[in-house]
This record gives sequence, structure tokens and C-alpha cells, in this order.
Amino acid sequence: MNINQIKYVLEVSVSSSMREAATKLYVSQPALSNSIRELEEELGILIFERTNKGITLTDAGREFITYAKKAVGQYEILENRYLAKDSDKKHFSVSTQHYNFAIKAFTELIKENEPDKYVFSIHETKTKDVLEDVRSMKSEVGVISFSGANEGVLKKLFKDYQLEFTPLMKRETYIYVWEDHAFAGRKEISIEELSDYPCITFDQSDDSNFYLTEEAMADYDFKKLIKSDDRATSMELIADLHGYSIGSGMLSGEDVILKGLVDIKLKEEDPLIIGYIVRKGSTMSAYGNAYVEKLLKYKEEV
Repeated sequence: MNINQIKYVLEVSVSSSMREAATKLYVSQPALSNSIRELEEELGILIFERTNKGITLTDAGREFITYAKKAVGQYEILENRYLAKDSDKKHFSVSTQHYNFAIKAFTELIKENEPDKYVFSIHETKTKDVLEDVRSMKSEVGVISFSGANEGVLKKLFKDYQLEFTPLMKRETYIYVWEDHAFAGRKEISIEELSDYPCITFDQSDDSNFYLTEEAMADYDFKKLIKSDDRATSMELIADLHGYSIGSGMLSGEDVILKGLVDIKLKEEDPLIIGYIVRKGSTMSAYGNAYVEKLLKYKEEV
């Protein structure tokens, strides 16, 4: 088994056919098929079920994919760090749910500790990816939140993934509406009063993982629900459909995308605990420590 065979399997698993995967991988279809068959024989499992209608993953294949993604991710981290043309540059990476203070801390870090040559990364991504990125060491620090609805599950994942969570702040629940919304002047509102309007929520891609939502009221049965995985699209939906989203009330006047939104305190209580995660027992880099120091400036009594 080699890294190319693992990459081949991953590409085939997300392609509609072996031919499509071969084209993307710049290899011939027979060579790709033979390589995967050799891997299956070596492992003693059938990864793909082949029929005249195409190829599908077997149960064993789906399990293999789970481990394969992690293996390729680790390999790419090593490759980028030690074999890439920029391996002599300083590296640091952060993964975060969307919080402006996390982005601001990142920019301050660069301004105050800018090395001569560096490759720094900030990944604004989904809850599951923040956890996986820190777990796999793709990112040294992750910024994440949980509410009462998913606190138990997230804390279990922190333990299972060997992650250490440090709370920074607690935020009450607000809804966001566009400035011309009929409720825009309200100071407080109930979720029931919004039932005729669509709730715009961030799509975590897997309905079975609703507990990984980064928003409050995750277990509420919304009458109208629209999922979006793009912030700009979400803002257009809120504006054009008189919809609303749920969050922590942390609007920033410096964020161009958020201009036009107003927040209203939600009567239902489901506060968010926001903090950062690192790998338990890991030795932090100088940049990791400096970034954490920036985050701790936002720490409040939780």
C-alpha cells in the first residue's frame, strides 16, 4: 500500500465513474483500476462494488475512506512542511468558525511577529472541520463554540479527539434581520413570532451531525428553514426573503458583509460558549503561543 493508491481510492470515491477519476488523476483508466485492485487484494477487502451501472463504495470501503482521509491529510502536512518549495518558511495555521475576533487576533499576530518568510493559514470552516484540523495538526489552534443543545456532544468529542478547550466568552442568543425588516426596531423577540419568516442557517453538510451546528437553538423545529454554506449568500437570503439567522449578537461594523444587519435579543435562552481548542499535551510553537495570547485578551468571566 502506498500513498498514491490511497489518493486514487479517495478520488474514485467522489467521482461518478472510474474514467472521470482517471482523467482527474492524469492516469489511464486501466492503470487506475489495476492499482485499486492490487490494493484491495493486499488489504483483503473489497473497497468498491463494480456493476454495469458504475461503482459504489462497500461497507468496508466506507470504513477505509474514513482512515484514508486522515492518512492523506497527515501526509500532506508533512509534504507541505518538509518537501515543498517553501519548506524553509515559517508555518502557522488556525481553523475557526466565523468570529471576527479570531480573524483580528490572526492579523495582529502577523503584524507584530512577521518573519522574513512565512506561510500562515486561517481556515474559516465548519465545526467538524475545526475539530478535525486541530486533531490532525493541520491547524495548531481552533476557535469553536457550543450551546446547551450540543454541549454534551462537543465535550465528548474534545475528550475523544484529545483536545483541550479553553472558554473565552459567553454570549446570549440574538437573531439577525435586515435593517428594513418589520421587526428591525424591536429590542427583544420570541422565536415563535418569527415562524412566518425563513430561518437561514449555516449548512454543516450532514443532517446527522446537527449537533455540530455553530448556532443556538439547534434542536428547535423551525417551520421554514434554509441552509446555506456561504456567508454572502446567507446575507442575500436574509435581505431578499425577510429571513433571519441566529447568533451571538457579535456584529462588527468593520465587516462589510454584515453591514445592513441588525440584531434583536431572543427571549429563548440558549447562550453560546465560545473558546479555543488545542491538542492536549502538545508543545505549542512560538506563533501558536502568541496567537493564544491574542485570544486571551478577549477572555471574560464564563
